[in-house]
Amino acid sequence: MLKTPEPLLSQRRPSSEDETMVPVLISRKASELPINEVACILQADLQQGLTQEEVSRRRAYHGWNEFDISEEEPLWKKYISQFRDPLILLLLASAVISILMHQFDDAISITVAIIIVVTVAFVQEYRSEKSLEELGKLVPPECHCVREGHLEHLLARDLVPGDTVCLSVGERVPADLRLFESTDLSVDESSLTGETAPCSKSTSPQRGGSNGDIASRSNIAFMGTLVRCGKAKGVVIGTGENSEFGEVFKMMQAEETPKTPLQKSMDLLGKQLSLYSLCIIGVIMLVGWLQGKRILDMFTIGVSLAVAAIPEGLPIVVTVTLALGVMRMVKKRAIVKKLPIVETLSCCNVICSDKTGTLTKNEMTVTQMFTSDGLHAEVTGVGYNGAGEVLLEGDVIHGFSCPSVSKIVEAGRVCNDSVIRNDALLGRPTEGALIALAMKMGLENLHQEYVRVEEHPFSSEQKWMAVRCVHRSQQDKEGVYFLKGAYEQVVRLCNSYSSRGAVLPLTPQQRELYQQQICYMGSSGLRVLAFASGPALGGLTFLGLVGIIDPPRSGVREAVGTLISSGVSIKMITGDSQETAMSIASRLGLYSKGCQCLSGDEVDQLDLQQLNQRVSRVAVFYRASPRHKLKIVKSLQSVGAVVAMTGDGVNDAVALKAADIGVAMGQTGTDVCKEAADMILVDDDFQTIMSAIEEGKGIYNNIKNFVRFQLSTSIAALTLISLATLMNFPNPLNAMQILWINIIMDGPPAQSLGVEPVDQDVIRKPPRDLRDSIITRSLIVKVLVSAVIIVCGTLFVFWRELQDNEITPRDTTMTFTCFVFFDMFNALSSRSQTRLVHELGLCSNRTFCWAVGASIMGQLLVVYFPPLQSVFQTESLSVLDLLFLVTLTSSVCVVSEAIKLVERWGGPDRRCPPADGFHQV
Repeated sequence: MLKTPEPLLSQRRPSSEDETMVPVLISRKASELPINEVACILQADLQQGLTQEEVSRRRAYHGWNEFDISEEEPLWKKYISQFRDPLILLLLASAVISILMHQFDDAISITVAIIIVVTVAFVQEYRSEKSLEELGKLVPPECHCVREGHLEHLLARDLVPGDTVCLSVGERVPADLRLFESTDLSVDESSLTGETAPCSKSTSPQRGGSNGDIASRSNIAFMGTLVRCGKAKGVVIGTGENSEFGEVFKMMQAEETPKTPLQKSMDLLGKQLSLYSLCIIGVIMLVGWLQGKRILDMFTIGVSLAVAAIPEGLPIVVTVTLALGVMRMVKKRAIVKKLPIVETLSCCNVICSDKTGTLTKNEMTVTQMFTSDGLHAEVTGVGYNGAGEVLLEGDVIHGFSCPSVSKIVEAGRVCNDSVIRNDALLGRPTEGALIALAMKMGLENLHQEYVRVEEHPFSSEQKWMAVRCVHRSQQDKEGVYFLKGAYEQVVRLCNSYSSRGAVLPLTPQQRELYQQQICYMGSSGLRVLAFASGPALGGLTFLGLVGIIDPPRSGVREAVGTLISSGVSIKMITGDSQETAMSIASRLGLYSKGCQCLSGDEVDQLDLQQLNQRVSRVAVFYRASPRHKLKIVKSLQSVGAVVAMTGDGVNDAVALKAADIGVAMGQTGTDVCKEAADMILVDDDFQTIMSAIEEGKGIYNNIKNFVRFQLSTSIAALTLISLATLMNFPNPLNAMQILWINIIMDGPPAQSLGVEPVDQDVIRKPPRDLRDSIITRSLIVKVLVSAVIIVCGTLFVFWRELQDNEITPRDTTMTFTCFVFFDMFNALSSRSQTRLVHELGLCSNRTFCWAVGASIMGQLLVVYFPPLQSVFQTESLSVLDLLFLVTLTSSVCVVSEAIKLVERWGGPDRRCPPADGFHQV
């Protein structure tokens, strides 16, 4: 067996020293070699195919033509792994200590909280990790292969290197093929390369320097791409993971999903609470030891208070708040697959967007027309449908009202092999654009008036297509040629041009005029097609030009403007040419004076450190492959950016998984892309990202509000009981009253803070700094001020009632009710960190109103309902008592509102966006 040099091949090592096997050819090298050399290296018979014996031998070495999904860990291991979260471990320790100290009610409540949180997280993770399995869906189940001289219908997984495969219209390419026969073959590679236009294929070898980009390898058909038209034969050069498609698979398999900012914040919060708990135990033990009390007693008290201080309701509130955010996003036509991703959007300061199918519709559309006699028409509407108009100097053209324009449309409709059915194109995108143009002018059925008698199919060498037709009413005549193609090739076959119904000789001046118009259209990123008609090839009449582009989606420019003004930088990453990419970027407001653009080759030449220095200033990356997209995302992350990556093709999948937020298109996105992403835009609307960022900022604010309320209440309760214990005071609250307060701390009023409506101004605020902790200096100040007020107020009521030095049911009832009312007012002021209560509106969060109302009703029942009076050891209070308590306890809300005003008067938002270039374009 032949063993070829390493540079040409991608080889696996033989299982034994003397064994050699047919290697897998790298597509770049295969495109440079003549087909006879490729066949020699692969030891293939292109006409007869391989024998069954040889197929079995090769399969034993190369394996099946599929992706080998590595064995996943069992479900129970995945479930157990959820317990590694620091906050969950802290809660587990609390539950164990509660059991050891026979505090079973605490142990049960903490355990239930843990189970809820861990189960929800497990279900989300299980649903989101299917991306590798979904890759197989793009590999076609069947193909046509020549074996032992016979054309066989096989499963695509049966193919091995050296097999001969036959391709036809509508089929997906089953493996990487080096083509050796091709007839008008055009392949849609947009899902792999990002190129909008189908790639015309040939069989001739390429020069070494001209095939560096996947999209430029015109004699290779890549696995998973779609045959748009024509037919071909090719020899298999790479299967499964050894194909270019497989390279994407291996990159995705190696890529780890990054932790979200919220997960990092919760990890930090868990560690902080653990530290604070240890400090509480230490201080209480030290003070008790100094007072001469037993160390063991002090340790028991300290541990009990530390366990009570840990907010077991926090993970539940975070999970429920995120889940409700996900539900709200569904109503906005976005599916979020991982709960923490909703909040991550609040930190997003860079969006890397694919162009094709994301910022644009991936439907070629005629936007400009230039007739041979100098008329310039504008075309409105997007996509493969008749929505839109043809405008000439502001007037709508329809039918044959303007012959100069109508003749171009006629040529484009008659010289056309494609079909549009139910707004879906069957055929070439450029031909679909011409049919849509005819529909806008009411000429879509014009081709039915002609009978085609001769055809010259489009090829990449001649770059034009022509048909000879006769009118159905004049079938005895010779007929007329209709031709479309590249201007340079079409104009060579013309000797005249049409001018206001007359046919005039084609002069050099006219040619120069057309060339100038082509340059103008090309600078706008348009793909230009020329049209002609006449009695004979070589004696045609030039009709004019049309400019075609994949236009931006409606509403995208407005969304881009809003996001940029809020401090989010948007970068376009595309496989298209520089001219097309910059044209679309300029139209969307992404590219302006002072911005830079980089090609994929330039990204390759820069090391990561050099790219880090330039990446924040680059607005457009063109001719980018999946490898380049991944490198760009990694570079942005390494300089501190939180990156959202949007895309719809296989070529986007790896970068989607590596990004902090992967966003896939729901309608045009491939299965691989959707499974690799964290969020799916159901209707492919880029504007939905703006709503998602708004939702993320609101969710983070709600979590922060809850933390503020619960910590201030917990600290107040701890301080109250600690002071009474350490100073040998009588206990102001009994066990049942403490339990009731604990229920309120973690119950409905606290939970309802998580569903506070999103502030409409939040989208205009800059993205949250990734380094920000949930517990900030400002939050700590507010928590401590509220806790001090609650403790002082409650102790004042206790002291006021305890005039006879004997604790009575009235004393504990007043103290108990005082603390609960303080809690309610504290919750009211915790609804927002910046806005005042009257600005929010008392009833804007109905859930909060119901929760607080239910808690107050519960408290009144505890005080006035005889059966509960005996359980909680309370007695009825007078109306004056209640008025006194309401007046006193409202002070915590008044002071909190005053702090908000002081912060507001201290100046505008003092947190300026970091000057890292990500908040500006």
